[in-house]
Amino acid sequence: MTEALVGLGIMMVLALLRIPIAISMGVVGFLGVAYLRDWNFSPAMAMVETKIYETGRNYTLSVIPLFILMGNFTTRAGMSKELFRAAYAFIGHLRGGLAMATICACAGFGAICGSSIATAATMAKVAYPSMRQLGYSDRLSTGSIAAGGTLGILIPPSTLMVIYGVMTETNIGKMFAAGILPGILATLLLCVAVQWTVWRDPDSGPRGERSSWAERLKAAEGVWAVALLFIIVMGGIYGGVFTATEGAGIGAFGALCIALLRRALTWRTFFDALIESGRTTAMLFVILTGALMFAEFVNYTTMPDDLKRLVTTLNLSPIMVIAAICAIYVILGTAMEELSMILLTVPVFFPLVVHLGFDPIWFGILVVVVVEIGLISPPVGMNLFVLNALLPNVPTTTLFRGVLPFVVADIVRLGILIAFPVISLWLPSMMK
Repeated sequence: MTEALVGLGIMMVLALLRIPIAISMGVVGFLGVAYLRDWNFSPAMAMVETKIYETGRNYTLSVIPLFILMGNFTTRAGMSKELFRAAYAFIGHLRGGLAMATICACAGFGAICGSSIATAATMAKVAYPSMRQLGYSDRLSTGSIAAGGTLGILIPPSTLMVIYGVMTETNIGKMFAAGILPGILATLLLCVAVQWTVWRDPDSGPRGERSSWAERLKAAEGVWAVALLFIIVMGGIYGGVFTATEGAGIGAFGALCIALLRRALTWRTFFDALIESGRTTAMLFVILTGALMFAEFVNYTTMPDDLKRLVTTLNLSPIMVIAAICAIYVILGTAMEELSMILLTVPVFFPLVVHLGFDPIWFGILVVVVVEIGLISPPVGMNLFVLNALLPNVPTTTLFRGVLPFVVADIVRLGILIAFPVISLWLPSMMK
């Protein structure tokens, strides 16, 4: 266990020195394996070759570029604006309705995007000008956008779920199904946070104009493409018609067809979508390869078995262990980038969770939820950085204060999901 802790410490120091996290994890993994083999570099080199080769040829990982490509096509097709208009037509007349419409639009966009950062960035461009024009406070505006953006990694498809599934050999299709009900719960609780904010400060979220039912129905017609794409992809995966990888391919092709039908793609934007998808995929694959090297080093040490013995010796209840793990994740999320945090800690915690008899799918949902909390937790919440770059006129302190009610709502949701695992496991149990 000592070797693993030393390796983790060295990796953290390298990351603090601004060395890319993929290189930090890869170097520590390589040198760690060599050290455990009495500085014999042959096994370490073999491990590096194996991980690079297996990552590149892993058929399951082809889900990542396909879902990223689907998200880029749907973004360029303007679906985010239609989702926002439809949500606003139904609830915009309520106090704080525009903020709640933003959250609902984020949930819908997350169902076809799979990226938290992309969801937050897109909604900042779509929703923030409208909220500012209506007189919403910057605290409520930015808080709802940042928090709503986190839904992009919980509501399937989710690139983070794919990475978790690959690292733990968990069924990705069932992971996607498990995220649906927690995603709906998250949307409701974030809307409750909006209502709590406007209850305390009614001027922060004034009412908008009430739309007629004819206007609402017309706005709802604009989201048919999003609904159709989600139903085809997730319905096919859930019903056993095709695998998650095949669903990703169908989703990417469907998004391309919709963008072409709307004449939203030129040759220039088409190639831009391909290039952006390729860059994002390459970044994720490099980070994942480094993480798998580090995970291999951890597996060579005695840390997994030592943690199991420690829990047995202390006679801790399994649910106390889960609560402690989630608390560690939340604390790490305030000071560490989310993807790196997951790639570093899952190899350490996952064997313990399985040993305690918990369902890997349920734990995977908890991991995604704590990552969501980290995305909006000061000072290193990634969504806060995105909004700070896109909205330079909004002070950083305003961003931090704006997300606090939503962080509380997310912590409440985490407690609910821990107390009632059936919320996460019911849909996967019904899958064919």
